[in-house]
Amino acid sequence: MYADYHIHTEFSDDSTEPMERQIERAIGLGLEEICFTDHVDYGVKKDWEEGNIERRMGLGNGTDPAGTVYIANVNYPEYFGKILRMKEIYGDRIRIRSGLEFGIQTITLDRFEKLYRTWEKDLDFVLLSIHQVGNREFWNGDFQRGRTRREFNEAYYRELLAAASFFDHYSVLAHLDLIVRYDPEGPLPFSEIRDLVAPILQTVIEKGKGIEINTSSWHYGLADTQPSREILSLYREMGGKIVTIGSDAHTASRLGDHVREAAEILKDLGFDSVAAFEHMEPVFHPL
Repeated sequence: MYADYHIHTEFSDDSTEPMERQIERAIGLGLEEICFTDHVDYGVKKDWEEGNIERRMGLGNGTDPAGTVYIANVNYPEYFGKILRMKEIYGDRIRIRSGLEFGIQTITLDRFEKLYRTWEKDLDFVLLSIHQVGNREFWNGDFQRGRTRREFNEAYYRELLAAASFFDHYSVLAHLDLIVRYDPEGPLPFSEIRDLVAPILQTVIEKGKGIEINTSSWHYGLADTQPSREILSLYREMGGKIVTIGSDAHTASRLGDHVREAAEILKDLGFDSVAAFEHMEPVFHPL
């Protein structure tokens, strides 16, 4: 099974790649299945119908001739409508699944509950991610500011545990140790985070959810996979079986990157299958 289950398009505020181009690239690579997972980050972004959308100029968004990027969540009716059209056009050449990446915070759980209930029938797959805590974002260092490495790692994993525990409408946890990407000193030793990670994995397993292996770790030059091999091994040892593979591609040039290598790593770690999803239910394919 050659699939990419973490792909962004022009419906994410950090991508300008047309959905068509991602699909055509996937077909060219010989992918059998892809899933679009564009961003929703309540707390730091608005829905389109709320109005007064933040704009940032000169970032080259191809959807606006002035180069304006609109900092907003997915335009849901247009997004799901376009996925349906793409299935009609390309469905005889590749399976296309419909997903979202929920950038959850404990302070926004109610909004994601409502969002899921509204679009449940359109969704095959939901990634649960933590991109910010208390509306303080990782990418600009705001969340880390004023905290030691130990403190911001602990705060990140506690927020992830709470989100995974109190929210049910997700398929897998995306890039579980994402905070590593934003730590200039690199990851803490696994021995220092094991007791933070293990309860998260136990919660995921008990809920019948999974985790992903996110191949953007190669792009970002991380020293290990994301999550690390030690986390992946602990998940398997604890009885975890549901794993998806996603490139986290925001451009067509990165779509499918290192997906085959990730599958080999999973095999080497003792996993015997990789998961795809249909209508929020896992479909297992032998590795």
